Amino acid sequence: MKNFDAHSFVVPGEIRCWLSILILTVVLLTSTAQAADLLDDASYEDEGVYTVSDPIEPVNRAIFVFNDKLYLWVLDPVATGYSKVVPRDIRGCIGNFFYNLSEPVRAGNCLLQGRFRDSGLTISRFLLNSIFGVFGLADPASHEFAIAPVYATFGETLSVWGIGDGFYLVVPLYGPSTLRDFTGFVVDSVAETTYYPWDDDDNLLPYGLLAVEFLNKTSLHLGEYQELKSLSFDPYIALRNGYFQMRSKQRNHRKPSPTNN
Repeated sequence: MKNFDAHSFVVPGEIRCWLSILILTVVLLTSTAQAADLLDDASYEDEGVYTVSDPIEPVNRAIFVFNDKLYLWVLDPVATGYSKVVPRDIRGCIGNFFYNLSEPVRAGNCLLQGRFRDSGLTISRFLLNSIFGVFGLADPASHEFAIAPVYATFGETLSVWGIGDGFYLVVPLYGPSTLRDFTGFVVDSVAETTYYPWDDDDNLLPYGLLAVEFLNKTSLHLGEYQELKSLSFDPYIALRNGYFQMRSKQRNHRKPSPTNN
């Protein structure tokens, strides 16, 4: 085992790059937060769907077309082939494993949001699934101990801190988001990869794990995107509204109810 020398520790170049992007984005987010009246929930209510402004819609639509072709021509066929080789039960276990890996980051976000009970539940889930679920391949925390998953991201943390969404954003290879939520995704991703198995002899390993996680998650949702497109007059608008509906459900899922207190 190599001895750790704090004086010789150097932050990997990839992380330095992400952190530079993060700093610039947070500065921009802070400036947009000043225009709170433009980001009020009531200003963007459209038939019960919460949205934000989309000032770069032409650019977003172009990226949407790029992502659409990439998914239909590359990712979907690869994920379909993967699903035929790997049984669904195994893919479910792989999904559990990666979800469990990110539990410490969720617990940290809960702490930053002042959700101390949820943070404790998340840590409990991580310990139970890591020990009794064979490193998270199974989910006994949900099935045996009745501890439901807790939703918490750094994008939500920024929202709790009073930073607005900014504007709607379609990110290449990633999809629908907002300026704030994508910043949160970057922070969460960097935080997760800090405890991935970095190795001087194989620096591609963490990226390989991320690729497997992405491919596996896609294989569990085959056909959903095509169905959404077939039912939509304008898939771009449908995906945008679907993103905010999904986000709203995720963030309301763990709100405590009187029966749970």
